[in-house]
Formats: sequence, structure tokens, C-alpha cells
Amino acid sequence: MNKDSSTSNHLFNTSTLPFSQACENNKQPILEILQQELQYCIHVLEVGSGTGQHSVYFAPRLAHLTWQTSDVLAHHTTINAWHTVHPAPNLYAPLTFDLSVDPLPISLASNQPYNAVFTANTLHIISWSLVEKLFELVGEALPINGKLIVYGPFNENGQYTSAGNQQFDSSLRQRDPKSGIRHLEDIIALANTHMLKLSDKYAMPANNQLLVFQKIR
Repeated sequence: MNKDSSTSNHLFNTSTLPFSQACENNKQPILEILQQELQYCIHVLEVGSGTGQHSVYFAPRLAHLTWQTSDVLAHHTTINAWHTVHPAPNLYAPLTFDLSVDPLPISLASNQPYNAVFTANTLHIISWSLVEKLFELVGEALPINGKLIVYGPFNENGQYTSAGNQQFDSSLRQRDPKSGIRHLEDIIALANTHMLKLSDKYAMPANNQLLVFQKIR
């Protein structure tokens, strides 16, 4: 009886939280790649945790590492609410991180650098200058062989990869002219200037990609 009551309360709490359908749709395909790419990582920083949905799904399924969330302060209430409903011993409350003013957050789990940084659906939302800032900060902070893992839509060879991405890009730029789907070649070139080399590129559902960069020196 207690179990049933707890389950009902759990479902009720979840249903009242801010919800991202995109996170719900892509969490399992992303997890399958993360389980492979992060198998030797110990401390992971998530940049732009958003609703917190990804963090509560990934952390308990990557129990060998610590998952540190971060975002602008305005999103912390939602992230903490998801963490309350779906707690995990290796899941850390969000650190404040605003790319326009803040340095990369320091790990609360240890005095060592993060082995990896993960960010999903952020590069097309923020301005290009902030994309540059993100790669600069990550390039400085990651140790040799550390990983930056980026999920989202990207253009290739100067073209949209689908009609849906073209429509999405148009809607992004109408809302904020500084946002928009980035060109894969520009991202790779930017990464290279910060000693981050593309090591793997995975095709993902809904015309998205998951890019894995590794710190080379």
C-alpha cells in the first residue's frame, strides 16, 4: 500500500513539473552514446541543464560517475524540483553558470577537473560569441583526453540537413537574430583553436547529431 501511494505521489509530482518533450524524445538515444563515451570518466559537468530532465535520466544510469548540473539561476528551481522527484546519489544540484559573465563551474565532487562536459540543445540558442566563449572555457578546463560532448542540430557543407531544420532555424532567428543552427565546419574549426579535436560524430533521431571532442594537449 505504501508503495502504491508513493508511486501515485511520484507521478503527480512529475506531471506538475515544467516538461520538455524534446528531452523526453532524445534521452534514450543520447544515453546509449554516453554509456559508451563516458565509461572511463569520473566527473561530468552538464552545461545548460534546462528543465533537469536529462540529468535525472542520465545520472542513475551512469552510476560510476558524478553528474553536475549547471545553468543560469532562473532555471535552478525547475532543475531542483526534478531532482527532488527523481533523486540519485551521484546527481548534484545545479551550479550557477551564465556564459556571459561566469567562469566554468568548479566540481563540487572533488578538487580535480571535470573529465567531460556535456551540453544539449544549447549552441543554436545562444549567440555565436557565447558559443566561442563556451569552447574557450572548456578547452582551458578539460584535462588531456577530456571530452566535450555536444548534442543538437547542425548544418553540413553550408546546407540544412532537412526541411525541418530549415524551418526550425527560421523560427529561432525570428525570435533572436543572434541564435540559429550552427555550421558543423565552423564548430570543428572553433574546437580546433582550443585544442579540442572531433573524435566521433553520431547521427541521432530527428536530424540531430552528437559530437564528441577530445582535448589533445
